[in-house]
Amino acid sequence: MDPLFDFTGKVALVTGGSRGLGYQMVKALAERGADVIVASRKLENCEAVAEECRALGRRAWAISAHVGKWDQCDRLIEEAYAAAGKVDILINNAGMSPRMPSHEVTEALFDSVVNLNFKGPFRLASQIAKRMFDGEGGCIINVTSSGSMMPLPQVVAYGSSKAALNAMGRSLAWEYAPKVRVNTLSPGAFRTDIVEAWPDKGQGPIPIPRGHAAEPEDIVTAALFLASPASVNVTGSIVRCDGGQH
Repeated sequence: MDPLFDFTGKVALVTGGSRGLGYQMVKALAERGADVIVASRKLENCEAVAEECRALGRRAWAISAHVGKWDQCDRLIEEAYAAAGKVDILINNAGMSPRMPSHEVTEALFDSVVNLNFKGPFRLASQIAKRMFDGEGGCIINVTSSGSMMPLPQVVAYGSSKAALNAMGRSLAWEYAPKVRVNTLSPGAFRTDIVEAWPDKGQGPIPIPRGHAAEPEDIVTAALFLASPASVNVTGSIVRCDGGQH
């Protein structure tokens, strides 16, 4: 295994890790030696992914948490450190993007979007960054979206909360340097189970230089780079992995 992408002995915590891109990142890290903590709301889904990673010979833990709520973020952190003893890699991947006309968005829905996309990731990143800084260091990856940097009508709360995540990553990178690297991964359209809701099921061309939506593994490679020693000189960055979308 290339030593730059050997995660043996590392512990990675991935939110939204039971499906979609989060699942793909969990498996990619485990395949390269990392022990993993799989977090999402449904414990049985987390446990199924953890079992796949154990079959690879890795230690893996399943923790149920709604990471839009700070009390559950704090519990997730405590359970993660109690189980694994440390977190070397945090990937804030959980998020939501309901589409509707902005004038129809209720306060409750707005709060739900902002809480899951920004408030919770801030709590997890800030608390774990402090632990990393006081320990052996580590890296944090916040998964944002191309929607944070371009106009997207009918998902304004989503795009705005992801833009806040972009700003957060740059600030935390300064605050907890030099022992903690904090970067932001910005995917464009990619094909996971979410494409079932798209009119063309994600198969048609889209107006970007690459011409079509990415496969999850096209995004995962960027996450592996940011999590690895290969990116030792990369921090406070927004890494676009969007096929040249903008």
